[in-house]
Amino acid sequence: MPGITIHRITPENARLLDTVAEDVFDHDIDPAFLEDYATAPGHALFVAISDGVVIGQARGVLHRQPDSAADLYVDNLGVAPSRQREGAATQLVEALIAWGRASAMCRSVWLATEHDNGQGKAFYAAAGFIAQSAVCYSKDL
Repeated sequence: MPGITIHRITPENARLLDTVAEDVFDHDIDPAFLEDYATAPGHALFVAISDGVVIGQARGVLHRQPDSAADLYVDNLGVAPSRQREGAATQLVEALIAWGRASAMCRSVWLATEHDNGQGKAFYAAAGFIAQSAVCYSKDL
């Protein structure tokens, strides 16, 4: 297996996303959305690349607070099914956490996943995350 390298996506290296393995992202990359995300303060997109192909991605957002240190929200994590269990997800989450610490002195990281995501829940538990119960609301605009 070729090695895995981790890169933070910026407007200057966005071409790294020209070749992406299947099922890494939920949808096709839209250049306008990518430009907006890559230049938005407090947002980061890291990719795992192997043999010139993006095999994984993780996105994070800094949540700054007026009364405490910022926290890091892991917004999305995806690894091509054929490349899972090779360490890409771990490296991506570690890169996000390092970025959060360096960018805003984050002291905590959190994320959400679906109840039926057994593989994801096992990964997060193995990575030291503690499951908590929450109620989530959403509204289309």
